[in-house]
Amino acid sequence: MISVKPIRYEDLSELCLLYNELMNSTTNYDKLVETYRKIGENDDYILLGAYNDDGLAGSLMGIVCEDLVGECKPFMVIENVIVSPKARRQGVATQLMLEIEDVARKRDCGYIIFVSGGQRKEAHRLYEKLGYKDESVEGFRKHLH
Repeated sequence: MISVKPIRYEDLSELCLLYNELMNSTTNYDKLVETYRKIGENDDYILLGAYNDDGLAGSLMGIVCEDLVGECKPFMVIENVIVSPKARRQGVATQLMLEIEDVARKRDCGYIIFVSGGQRKEAHRLYEKLGYKDESVEGFRKHLH
């Protein structure tokens, strides 16, 4: 059985391992801990974990952003969606996404936005099944380091 709840400090080593898989590189654990403490003081950051009998099976982060156009409703950005390979196809990503959507609704967000790598076709099918639409926008990223 999967339960979704906020990531706890004691789960950060497992989260670091998931992020290593996500980025295909090593995450700086000390910086992760420092940043975890920093964002923990900001209610606009929501860091969720999906837990099964083996521990942390997946995670995502939602960030509530204020907007200045139209009705000035906030929106949510989702980042760092990852499910452990051994926990895939068990509904982990679905439960994470549904939980963060519930948080976004409670925070009166007008929409949710995120990007996903073009090669992640299986994930894209899941997102479409959950009602996300490919709006044919271009995503741009500039690495500063």
